[in-house]
Amino acid sequence: MSHETESKFQNTTGHVWDEDLQEFNNPLPGWWLWTFYATMIFAVVYWVFYPSWPIGKTFLKGINTIEYVNDKGEKKSSSWNTRALLLQDMNEASKAQEKWVSKLAATPFDKINTDPELKAFVVSAGKVLFQDNCAACHQSGGQGKFNFAPNLTDDDWIFGGSYDAIQQTLVNGRHGIMPAKGGNAALTDADVTALANYVLSLSGEQANAASAEKGKELFAGAGVCFSCHGADGKGNQAIGSANLTDKIWLWANVPGAKSADEKVAAVKEVITTGLNRGVMPVWKGRLSDEQIKLLTAYVHELGGGK
Repeated sequence: MSHETESKFQNTTGHVWDEDLQEFNNPLPGWWLWTFYATMIFAVVYWVFYPSWPIGKTFLKGINTIEYVNDKGEKKSSSWNTRALLLQDMNEASKAQEKWVSKLAATPFDKINTDPELKAFVVSAGKVLFQDNCAACHQSGGQGKFNFAPNLTDDDWIFGGSYDAIQQTLVNGRHGIMPAKGGNAALTDADVTALANYVLSLSGEQANAASAEKGKELFAGAGVCFSCHGADGKGNQAIGSANLTDKIWLWANVPGAKSADEKVAAVKEVITTGLNRGVMPVWKGRLSDEQIKLLTAYVHELGGGK
């Protein structure tokens, strides 16, 4: 073979068609081959330690195991799987929280805000606890829902916004009741209209002046409204009677009314039918003392507290 022919076949497989059509030989780079071999080794190791190939109705479960504590407090061991891994992660997260939960339990309410790290824990952990237990009624941001649950962010507290008051609300629950004035022999429909006008005037809403003046007399007299709402209409947090002077409405849809007559009708409906709603469930027994304290601190901060 001549030198010219020999050089002609360099980097080829030696196969030639039609005198000059050659098959070149381009081997893979060494680094690529070694990477390929490494992936094969990794796959074999993975199959040994983790779930892999199906076998009949089961599969190779691997030799790697996970230990965790289930929701019943029982210590369990399982072959590696994502559910067991999640439970293990939750166990570790709970252990990390135990330090802060213990610190919160030992810290008086009025000292929580002086510790930036503890306050940050209250905000983060309290938000999760609130979402799980309170958001269904009070909404995710605590803004409440008209005609259903009060707003916890407006610093207006029906039963009081102190730490102790909020804690007692959580522990014992609340049940607001307002007696119905409809059908009361002492009050006519005109009397209820007058009371509605007076209630509207207390918060600066547009009202019929003459009717409101009559309503003022009924409020302090036959209507017996003052016994719960106070002579000045500012309510009584000890019994959960609303402040009628602050323009915050939960049961009478005054903000949604399009005219003065609709506002009067909205207030009349509440006065006539009364209220047997606004039930806050008892959380004692459902939540631990530490969880209730955490929620108390969190809710207190939502509305600025008292």
